[in-house]
Amino acid sequence: MTADLRVLVTRPAGQADSLITALGDAGFTPLHMPMLQIDALDPLPGAQRQRVLDLDLYTHVIFVSANAARLGMAQIQDYWPQLPAGQTFWAVGESTAMCLQAEGLEVSRPEQDMSSEGLLAMPGLSDLRLQRVLIVKGEGGRRFLEEQLRARGATVDSLECYRRGYAAHDALECQKLVLGREPALILISSGEGLERLTGLLQPEEHTNLAVTTLLVPSERVAEQALILGWKNVKCADNASDSAMLAAATAWREAHLGETQH
Repeated sequence: MTADLRVLVTRPAGQADSLITALGDAGFTPLHMPMLQIDALDPLPGAQRQRVLDLDLYTHVIFVSANAARLGMAQIQDYWPQLPAGQTFWAVGESTAMCLQAEGLEVSRPEQDMSSEGLLAMPGLSDLRLQRVLIVKGEGGRRFLEEQLRARGATVDSLECYRRGYAAHDALECQKLVLGREPALILISSGEGLERLTGLLQPEEHTNLAVTTLLVPSERVAEQALILGWKNVKCADNASDSAMLAAATAWREAHLGETQH
Protein backbone atom coordinates (compact mmCIF):
# COMPACT_ATOMS: atom_id res chain seq x y z
CA MET A 1 0.00 0.00 0.00
CA THR A 2 1.17 3.49 -0.72
CA ALA A 3 1.13 6.43 1.62
CA ASP A 4 -1.67 8.12 -0.33
CA LEU A 5 -4.03 5.27 0.61
CA ARG A 6 -3.47 5.71 4.34
CA VAL A 7 -6.59 6.88 6.13
CA LEU A 8 -6.71 8.03 9.76
CA VAL A 9 -9.97 7.13 11.53
CA THR A 10 -10.69 9.23 14.64
CA ARG A 11 -13.88 7.62 15.96
CA PRO A 12 -13.97 6.59 19.64
CA ALA A 13 -12.62 3.18 20.61
CA GLY A 14 -15.21 0.46 20.11
CA GLN A 15 -17.06 2.46 17.45
CA ALA A 16 -14.55 2.36 14.62
CA ASP A 17 -14.17 -1.36 13.95
CA SER A 18 -16.77 -1.72 11.21
CA LEU A 19 -15.54 1.37 9.37
CA ILE A 20 -11.91 0.26 9.65
CA THR A 21 -12.84 -3.16 8.25
CA ALA A 22 -14.77 -1.60 5.37
CA LEU A 23 -11.88 0.72 4.52
CA GLY A 24 -9.42 -2.17 4.59
CA ASP A 25 -11.65 -4.26 2.34
CA ALA A 26 -11.83 -1.33 -0.08
CA GLY A 27 -8.03 -1.18 -0.41
CA PHE A 28 -7.17 1.58 2.05
CA THR A 29 -4.64 1.30 4.86
CA PRO A 30 -6.60 2.47 7.90
CA LEU A 31 -4.91 3.91 10.98
CA HIS A 32 -6.87 4.54 14.19
CA MET A 33 -6.45 7.23 16.82
CA PRO A 34 -9.67 8.03 18.70
CA MET A 35 -10.13 11.69 19.55
CA LEU A 36 -12.96 11.25 22.06
CA GLN A 37 -13.92 8.70 24.68
CA ILE A 38 -17.48 7.91 25.75
CA ASP A 39 -18.31 7.22 29.40
CA ALA A 40 -21.77 6.07 30.48
CA LEU A 41 -23.42 7.98 33.31
CA ASP A 42 -24.26 5.05 35.54
CA PRO A 43 -26.01 5.44 37.88
CA LEU A 44 -27.95 8.31 36.39
CA PRO A 45 -28.27 11.52 38.44
CA GLY A 46 -31.66 11.89 40.12
CA ALA A 47 -33.23 14.29 37.60
CA GLN A 48 -32.17 12.12 34.67
CA ARG A 49 -33.45 8.96 36.37
CA GLN A 50 -36.83 10.62 36.88
CA ARG A 51 -37.12 11.23 33.15
CA VAL A 52 -36.65 7.51 32.56
CA LEU A 53 -39.36 6.77 35.13
CA ASP A 54 -41.64 9.27 33.36
CA LEU A 55 -41.02 7.75 29.93
CA ASP A 56 -44.72 7.05 29.36
CA LEU A 57 -45.47 10.80 29.56
CA TYR A 58 -43.56 11.56 26.33
CA THR A 59 -45.16 11.40 22.89
CA HIS A 60 -41.81 11.40 21.04
CA VAL A 61 -38.43 9.98 22.08
CA ILE A 62 -35.49 11.16 19.98
CA PHE A 63 -32.06 9.50 20.04
CA VAL A 64 -29.35 11.77 18.66
CA SER A 65 -26.50 9.25 18.26
CA ALA A 66 -25.62 5.58 18.35
CA ASN A 67 -24.14 6.18 21.82
CA ALA A 68 -27.47 7.62 22.94
CA ALA A 69 -29.31 4.61 21.51
CA ARG A 70 -26.98 2.05 23.05
CA LEU A 71 -26.51 3.63 26.48
CA GLY A 72 -29.93 5.25 26.71
CA MET A 73 -31.78 2.04 25.94
CA ALA A 74 -29.69 0.20 28.54
CA GLN A 75 -30.90 2.68 31.16
CA ILE A 76 -34.51 2.68 29.91
CA GLN A 77 -34.75 -1.12 29.90
CA ASP A 78 -33.65 -1.25 33.54
CA TYR A 79 -36.91 0.51 34.45
CA TRP A 80 -39.12 -0.43 31.50
CA PRO A 81 -38.62 -4.09 30.53
CA GLN A 82 -41.78 -3.56 28.46
CA LEU A 83 -41.86 -0.13 26.84
CA PRO A 84 -44.99 2.02 27.06
CA ALA A 85 -47.30 1.90 24.04
CA GLY A 86 -48.15 4.68 21.62
CA GLN A 87 -44.83 6.50 21.46
CA THR A 88 -42.90 7.48 18.36
CA PHE A 89 -39.18 6.76 18.41
CA TRP A 90 -36.84 8.82 16.25
CA ALA A 91 -33.17 8.47 15.27
CA VAL A 92 -31.00 11.18 13.74
CA GLY A 93 -28.94 8.74 11.66
CA GLU A 94 -28.67 5.28 10.20
CA SER A 95 -26.38 3.72 12.83
CA THR A 96 -28.58 5.13 15.61
CA ALA A 97 -31.67 3.63 13.99
CA MET A 98 -29.95 0.26 13.61
CA CYS A 99 -29.12 0.19 17.34
CA LEU A 100 -32.77 0.83 18.19
CA GLN A 101 -34.09 -1.64 15.65
CA ALA A 102 -31.84 -4.28 17.21
CA GLU A 103 -33.86 -3.71 20.40
CA GLY A 104 -37.09 -4.36 18.50
CA LEU A 105 -38.20 -0.75 18.11
CA GLU A 106 -39.89 0.76 15.09
CA VAL A 107 -37.89 3.89 14.32
CA SER A 108 -38.33 6.90 12.06
CA ARG A 109 -35.24 8.60 10.67
CA PRO A 110 -34.21 10.93 7.83
CA GLU A 111 -33.36 9.13 4.62
CA GLN A 112 -30.84 11.63 3.24
CA ASP A 113 -29.88 14.49 5.56
CA MET A 114 -28.95 12.50 8.67
CA SER A 115 -28.68 15.47 11.03
CA SER A 116 -30.82 17.44 13.44
CA GLU A 117 -31.85 19.60 10.51
CA GLY A 118 -32.87 16.53 8.50
CA LEU A 119 -34.86 15.16 11.43
CA LEU A 120 -36.70 18.45 11.87
CA ALA A 121 -37.74 18.38 8.23
CA MET A 122 -39.77 15.19 8.78
CA PRO A 123 -43.56 15.67 8.77
CA GLY A 124 -44.21 14.00 12.11
CA LEU A 125 -42.31 16.72 13.97
CA SER A 126 -43.81 19.76 12.24
CA ASP A 127 -46.51 20.61 14.81
CA LEU A 128 -45.80 19.64 18.42
CA ARG A 129 -48.30 21.71 20.35
CA LEU A 130 -49.33 20.03 23.64
CA GLN A 131 -46.80 17.23 23.05
CA ARG A 132 -43.86 16.21 25.20
CA VAL A 133 -40.53 15.23 23.67
CA LEU A 134 -37.61 13.45 25.31
CA ILE A 135 -34.17 13.86 23.69
CA VAL A 136 -31.73 11.08 24.61
CA LYS A 137 -28.20 12.44 24.29
CA GLY A 138 -24.86 13.01 25.97
CA GLU A 139 -24.01 15.82 28.34
CA GLY A 140 -23.77 19.23 26.71
CA GLY A 141 -23.64 19.42 22.93
CA ARG A 142 -25.75 21.48 20.56
CA ARG A 143 -29.06 22.89 21.80
CA PHE A 144 -30.35 23.51 18.28
CA LEU A 145 -32.73 20.53 18.21
CA GLU A 146 -34.18 21.32 21.61
CA GLU A 147 -34.72 24.98 20.70
CA GLN A 148 -36.41 24.15 17.40
CA LEU A 149 -38.75 21.61 18.99
CA ARG A 150 -39.77 24.14 21.64
CA ALA A 151 -40.43 26.70 18.92
CA ARG A 152 -42.89 24.20 17.43
CA GLY A 153 -44.84 24.03 20.68
CA ALA A 154 -43.31 21.00 22.39
CA THR A 155 -42.37 20.58 26.02
CA VAL A 156 -38.82 19.24 25.74
CA ASP A 157 -36.66 17.38 28.26
CA SER A 158 -33.25 15.78 27.85
CA LEU A 159 -32.05 12.42 29.11
CA GLU A 160 -28.27 12.79 29.32
CA CYS A 161 -26.92 9.26 29.63
CA TYR A 162 -23.23 9.62 28.75
CA ARG A 163 -20.32 12.00 28.87
CA ARG A 164 -17.92 12.79 26.03
CA GLY A 165 -14.33 13.48 26.96
CA TYR A 166 -11.06 13.85 25.13
CA ALA A 167 -9.22 10.57 24.68
CA ALA A 168 -5.88 10.64 26.46
CA HIS A 169 -3.13 11.26 23.94
CA ASP A 170 0.27 12.81 24.19
CA ALA A 171 0.60 15.60 21.62
CA LEU A 172 3.91 14.17 20.39
CA GLU A 173 2.28 10.76 19.95
CA CYS A 174 -0.42 12.29 17.80
CA GLN A 175 2.02 14.35 15.77
CA LYS A 176 4.21 11.30 15.18
CA LEU A 177 1.27 9.28 13.89
CA VAL A 178 -0.23 12.02 11.74
CA LEU A 179 3.00 13.44 10.39
CA GLY A 180 5.19 10.32 10.45
CA ARG A 181 2.71 7.99 8.74
CA GLU A 182 1.51 10.77 6.42
CA PRO A 183 -2.14 9.84 5.98
CA ALA A 184 -3.52 11.72 3.02
CA LEU A 185 -7.07 11.48 4.38
CA ILE A 186 -8.36 12.00 7.94
CA LEU A 187 -11.92 10.94 8.78
CA ILE A 188 -13.60 13.18 11.34
CA SER A 189 -16.78 12.08 13.14
CA SER A 190 -17.75 15.25 15.00
CA GLY A 191 -16.88 18.85 15.67
CA GLU A 192 -15.53 17.94 19.09
CA GLY A 193 -13.21 15.33 17.60
CA LEU A 194 -12.00 17.91 15.09
CA GLU A 195 -11.23 20.37 17.88
CA ARG A 196 -9.29 17.69 19.75
CA LEU A 197 -7.20 16.72 16.71
CA THR A 198 -6.46 20.34 15.87
CA GLY A 199 -5.46 21.04 19.47
CA LEU A 200 -3.02 18.11 19.51
CA LEU A 201 -1.20 19.43 16.47
CA GLN A 202 1.09 22.40 16.97
CA PRO A 203 0.28 25.34 14.66
CA GLU A 204 3.38 24.87 12.54
CA GLU A 205 2.67 21.15 12.13
CA HIS A 206 -0.95 21.88 11.39
CA THR A 207 0.17 24.25 8.64
CA ASN A 208 2.36 21.52 7.17
CA LEU A 209 -0.70 19.31 6.62
CA ALA A 210 -1.59 21.17 3.44
CA VAL A 211 -1.56 17.91 1.48
CA THR A 212 -3.88 16.18 3.97
CA THR A 213 -7.61 16.14 3.29
CA LEU A 214 -10.17 16.15 6.09
CA LEU A 215 -13.35 14.15 5.43
CA VAL A 216 -16.13 15.45 7.68
CA PRO A 217 -19.76 14.33 8.23
CA SER A 218 -21.62 17.61 7.66
CA GLU A 219 -21.41 21.11 6.22
CA ARG A 220 -21.46 22.47 9.76
CA VAL A 221 -18.28 20.58 10.67
CA ALA A 222 -16.75 21.55 7.30
CA GLU A 223 -17.24 25.22 8.13
CA GLN A 224 -15.71 24.62 11.56
CA ALA A 225 -12.66 22.97 9.96
CA LEU A 226 -12.08 25.91 7.65
CA ILE A 227 -12.32 28.32 10.59
CA LEU A 228 -9.74 26.21 12.46
CA GLY A 229 -7.33 26.60 9.53
CA TRP A 230 -7.66 23.32 7.62
CA LYS A 231 -7.28 23.87 3.89
CA ASN A 232 -8.55 20.72 2.18
CA VAL A 233 -11.97 19.73 3.52
CA LYS A 234 -14.41 17.30 1.90
CA CYS A 235 -17.93 16.61 3.16
CA ALA A 236 -19.58 13.18 3.26
CA ASP A 237 -23.36 12.86 3.08
CA ASN A 238 -23.44 11.96 6.78
CA ALA A 239 -21.41 10.16 9.47
CA SER A 240 -22.50 6.58 8.64
CA ASP A 241 -20.00 3.91 7.59
CA SER A 242 -21.50 3.74 4.10
CA ALA A 243 -21.40 7.51 3.56
CA MET A 244 -17.84 7.83 4.86
CA LEU A 245 -16.64 4.91 2.73
CA ALA A 246 -18.36 6.29 -0.37
CA ALA A 247 -16.80 9.72 0.16
CA ALA A 248 -13.35 8.23 0.81
CA THR A 249 -13.61 6.13 -2.35
CA ALA A 250 -14.68 9.15 -4.41
CA TRP A 251 -11.78 11.15 -2.96
CA ARG A 252 -9.32 8.36 -3.83
CA GLU A 253 -10.51 8.17 -7.43
CA ALA A 254 -10.19 11.92 -7.84
CA HIS A 255 -6.86 12.05 -5.97
CA LEU A 256 -5.23 9.22 -7.93
CA GLY A 257 -6.59 10.66 -11.16
CA GLU A 258 -4.82 13.96 -10.40
CA THR A 259 -1.51 12.25 -9.62
CA GLN A 260 -1.57 10.35 -12.92
CA HIS A 261 -1.83 13.54 -14.99
